[in-house]
Amino acid sequence: MRNSIPIAVPLRLRPNISNTLPHHKFRPTCFHSHEGHTISCVPYPAPQTKPMALHFEMPQFCIPNWRGTIKGLTNNELERIGCQIILGNTYHLALRPTSELLEEAGGLHNFMNWPRAMLTDSCGFQMVLLLHLADITEEGVTFQSPVDGKPMLLTPEESIQIQNRIGADIIMALDDVVKTTITGPRIEEAMYRTLRWIDRCIAAHKRPHDKNLFGIVQGGLDPELRDICVKGLVDRNLPGYAIGGLAGGKDKDSFWRGVGYPLDIVVYSALGAEIYDCVYPTRTARFGTALIPEGVLKLKHRAMADDTQPIDPTCPCMVCKNYTRAYIHCLVTKDAMGSQLLSYHNLYYMMRLSRNLHTSIVEGRFPKFVCDFLQTMFPKGDVLEWVCNAIEVAGIDISSCCAPFPSCQEKYSSNEIETIDIHMELRLTHTSCRPTRNLEI
Repeated sequence: MRNSIPIAVPLRLRPNISNTLPHHKFRPTCFHSHEGHTISCVPYPAPQTKPMALHFEMPQFCIPNWRGTIKGLTNNELERIGCQIILGNTYHLALRPTSELLEEAGGLHNFMNWPRAMLTDSCGFQMVLLLHLADITEEGVTFQSPVDGKPMLLTPEESIQIQNRIGADIIMALDDVVKTTITGPRIEEAMYRTLRWIDRCIAAHKRPHDKNLFGIVQGGLDPELRDICVKGLVDRNLPGYAIGGLAGGKDKDSFWRGVGYPLDIVVYSALGAEIYDCVYPTRTARFGTALIPEGVLKLKHRAMADDTQPIDPTCPCMVCKNYTRAYIHCLVTKDAMGSQLLSYHNLYYMMRLSRNLHTSIVEGRFPKFVCDFLQTMFPKGDVLEWVCNAIEVAGIDISSCCAPFPSCQEKYSSNEIETIDIHMELRLTHTSCRPTRNLEI
């Protein structure tokens, strides 16, 4: 994200540089997620009110809100746990309730009564999920609607128009998305098409004064192609950038999958990422699993039936203060209230993790935070190898809590290390370190 972005006339985005981390080599403002990408954003002033100064701390977890609602939580509960930004799914919102209705209602903010920040995706990730229903050409993507079976053409222009009507603060350019398992000329075709489409998106964007258009980097797992794409996007001087096209895959040594697990967020924050979105915290809650500092707690397990402890004794959330594991065990096996309580706890956990990450950076103790986090999650020192390698790239010494693995220098050649680094995409030449930020409008 640039140092100054027009957000609302006459106010401008002003990053407050509180501290810097010398080990951060790059400054990406966005990172790939389970839904295709993540983005950075600013708080949204409530409609028809005088803009007020709001702060947006980073790193930050963004809660997916596919159809104008978060499963299991009300908007008041989201605000209570400290949620500052949500994500709307353009594809689903365009189908129901339709972008025309949302525009008539004053945008999704008004429609769902959400006064804080919001972003929408571009529908590009649906190309991968619904590839059997889609035909991709230079003009755009033709979908077979899963609602009524009718064909619908989504062009870069239409994607931007839909998002303008939805009214999110951050909107994403339509990109040509391919699976990470695909190789060959299709990867290069998608990358160059993404660059051509960004120009069409820029031309179609009718609200650049108050809505920020972000580009998405493509190029598969080819460092050269991704370099070409990121340089092309940066040349267009966009407000921000997302890392796309890395969804799916078999292992994290080869593919970077969804950024929604707490471990992912800590590691990728060390590498310089700032915003993440993923359905994992609420989806895993619906299967009876709670997030705790040691990893996960499966509340459906028989051992939970007579456990009178809270989910996490260190957690101050409403659920941990008022309910036991045994009580929630009874609910998750028979009543929807169980998944609602677990969703509340899991999202609270993610918001708390975001705050702790931010505070540790501001106070200059981020490396210690990473070590403490890993020691709690891996008390035997059996930290996953991909984690050790990534943290080494970030320049943090975790030898005190990690069993020895071959270092990146020993395991990889210099060219291969550059390939690892390319996953952090936006290594802009004018930035040598990444500050943590409070964003204020």
